[in-house]
Amino acid sequence: MSLIIGIAQIALSVTDLPRATAFYRDTLGLKLLFEVPNMSFLDIDGVRLMLSAHGGKPGGRDTVFYFKVADAEQAHAELGGKGVHFEQPPHVIGRTPTSEVMLAFCTDPDGNLLGLMSDRPLTA
Repeated sequence: MSLIIGIAQIALSVTDLPRATAFYRDTLGLKLLFEVPNMSFLDIDGVRLMLSAHGGKPGGRDTVFYFKVADAEQAHAELGGKGVHFEQPPHVIGRTPTSEVMLAFCTDPDGNLLGLMSDRPLTA
């Protein structure tokens, strides 16, 4: 049995904390939990997202957040309408026996790559 039982928190470096906090809170709709000097903490369905202006290199492509959304095409339309830059529109990346896995890529204000992923049920 694994000692790891889940993900508690994810840290992300940003250059402009107020701008990044506004993007994740206001544009993506995440709940702001609390702020301390140079850091903001938001909730992603029970997992904390820590935005940190303590250094680090934002905008790297080595780490990608994949947010689960109900409908990638709807999320793409709504967020695109709010000015979110998409590098790739929703597309099928794979199929399970019951669904198609849809994925769209966008970026936050610091250029951090974000994936929006959903399962689209297969129709008979």
